[in-house]
Amino acid sequence: MSELLDRTLGAYLGFAIGDALGATVEFMRPREIALQYGVHRDIIGGGWLKLAAGQVTDDTTMSLALGAALLQGGSTALQCFAEGDAALLRSIGDAYVGWLQSRPVDCGNTCRRGIRRYMLDGSLQGPFNPGDGGNGALMRNLPAVLATLNNESVFEALSLAQARLTHNHPASDAATLGLGRLLRLLLRGADQIALQQAVAQWVLENPGFRFTPYRERATAYVVDTVQTVLHFLTLHEDFEAALIATVNQGDDADTTGALLGMLAGARCGAAQLPQRWLDQLQTDTLQAVTEQTKGLLALSAASGPQPH
Repeated sequence: MSELLDRTLGAYLGFAIGDALGATVEFMRPREIALQYGVHRDIIGGGWLKLAAGQVTDDTTMSLALGAALLQGGSTALQCFAEGDAALLRSIGDAYVGWLQSRPVDCGNTCRRGIRRYMLDGSLQGPFNPGDGGNGALMRNLPAVLATLNNESVFEALSLAQARLTHNHPASDAATLGLGRLLRLLLRGADQIALQQAVAQWVLENPGFRFTPYRERATAYVVDTVQTVLHFLTLHEDFEAALIATVNQGDDADTTGALLGMLAGARCGAAQLPQRWLDQLQTDTLQAVTEQTKGLLALSAASGPQPH
């Protein structure tokens, strides 16, 4: 397995692992988690959604919907998108509609409102809404990052376009691009020192996301989400330690867990992911994520030279 494929699989599988692990303790407070589980460290399902063991939530299933739309369009659709054609974005909107109509286990209010707006009037972006500062656009952007590894400008345009189908808020925009760029950096093999420097520079440019001292808020507000992810990502080099610390913060633990798993998984690669967590994921999720990762990596290769 090539290093790039190992890191890319690490990112997407890490994302699904974090989603499934965190979902059990979503909306709980750290004290409640400690009383019930001690330290929550196993993918056991349950939680407020009453999930089956190894089941993922909207974070992973919505990401898979975005990835499927990108793969269906292929390199031609990406090229047309780069030239201003809206067909690919409409395909993404249609994929989100199909996802919503499939009756997913959960859907955030802002995502639901944005998808329904698209269903009603076909608009690809709603007006600015101060209530759109949630993490729903950020949580699903991984496939857009993977499909555009070779082109920074298309990465930025596609990330913002898919985000604004449901979320039109500057904090959502900044977070989606910021974590996307960190992921790109890690997929290229950045070490912990380079990661720390990149995080410090991004926070300097986006001071609203400053996470030192950490405020211990892990809600679905995108600022709280990003602060939590960056705090534990930079505090722990080990994938398992970083993810366990993150989800035991509770609140929107499926999303903070997924995003932490994505970045930490890219950092360590798929070969270093804990085998027990891979074994605890549902088989269809493991297969879908693996196949889509390979497809998106092939799509990025077909769209230009490999990143370096």
